Amino acid sequence: MTDLDTRTTDDAAKAARKQSRKAKRSKWLGWAGIYFILGIFAVAMIFPFVYMFFTSLKDSSDVFTYPPRVLPYEPETIDVDGEPLPLFTIESDEGEMRSMVLVESGVEAGLFALPADPETTIAVPLEFAVDTGQTIDVDGEPLPIYTVTFQGETQDLVLLRGTAVGRFVDPDDPTVEGFAVIRTAEPSESITARWSNYGEVLGIRNFGGAITNTVLITVLVVAGTLFTSIMGGYAFARLRFPGRDQIFVAYLGSIMIPFVVLIIPLFQIVVALNWNNTLAALVWPFVYTAYGTFLMRQFFLAIPKDLEEAAYIDGASRWRILWTIFVPLSWPAVATLAVFQFLYAWNSFIWPLVVIDAGNTDSFVLTLALSILGGQGADQPQLVFAGVAMAVVIPLLVFAMAQRYFVENVASSGIK
Repeated sequence: MTDLDTRTTDDAAKAARKQSRKAKRSKWLGWAGIYFILGIFAVAMIFPFVYMFFTSLKDSSDVFTYPPRVLPYEPETIDVDGEPLPLFTIESDEGEMRSMVLVESGVEAGLFALPADPETTIAVPLEFAVDTGQTIDVDGEPLPIYTVTFQGETQDLVLLRGTAVGRFVDPDDPTVEGFAVIRTAEPSESITARWSNYGEVLGIRNFGGAITNTVLITVLVVAGTLFTSIMGGYAFARLRFPGRDQIFVAYLGSIMIPFVVLIIPLFQIVVALNWNNTLAALVWPFVYTAYGTFLMRQFFLAIPKDLEEAAYIDGASRWRILWTIFVPLSWPAVATLAVFQFLYAWNSFIWPLVVIDAGNTDSFVLTLALSILGGQGADQPQLVFAGVAMAVVIPLLVFAMAQRYFVENVASSGIK
């Protein structure tokens, strides 16, 4: 091979490596851009929940602070002679910003400014100012000039108008003083979570009992739905009986009927059974669902008949085949149905509002308690957010635990 061929080969190899590096760099930049965009959407989706949680830990004054703040802040206090007094961040007479306590209000002071810059003002007690007897025109008005000695500096300032300030002292060193207008003084604050808000919410109109009732109803509805749907789905998928397909089509067609159409006849049935104003009315009407039966039937149809026939030949009964073969193979569908029914039972509002009286707080569910809390806590949004946070956290945990099965169900539905 000649030197020319060698150089040509080396140049081609270098060009290939350069092209490979360029392709990798483009690939990484593309992935970085995708993750950046997805991250923005994720933050936008999560932020309302984060703000809700931190707001539930605030006090009422912090909720209405403008501009709004995400983290919960609480004014700092210090005990003086057994009395808690608020702390303020004040510039001391030494020119340092310190946390001080108000010891005297209504101190006679003046609002002073430099003659050349009347827009920039400072409030100084008149005890530190001496009238020079001179005046200066400011916007056509003669104003007196004072010699002000404050924070170690002496300046000739113009008195714009009189005012009143508060005297603040450093609790660690009472000899250090500071003066500021009380109305505009900046309070010292620290990040403090008020977990007591949750305890206060639990004591409003039996809110804790509403959570207990909701958990009990949700568990019963989910368990009953899974049992009836698994039984019905297996019957429609594997058992042969006259009119099976026609019955299934009619049963499935009930999904098309809006629930609002069924409220009145369903309520009449509940009243006839004397279930109104009881938890039974929130459980029994919802343990049968055409959607759950349809979901389990479709999943059971995908299970090979060979497994069922082999078990049947070995002497297994239908009951044992269902619970030892079909159900374990159908965990994704079972988990999906459980999550859907859980969310439906947990967030149900219209039906409990119809069958549970407003005065029967012992039978309240979470949605009814939240509606009452929204009215009673209009001036205390932190309590409303605390109630909402308690209502949201359990469904989030359930969905997070069942997410793997839910994804498996969606993925397996596209496999032939």
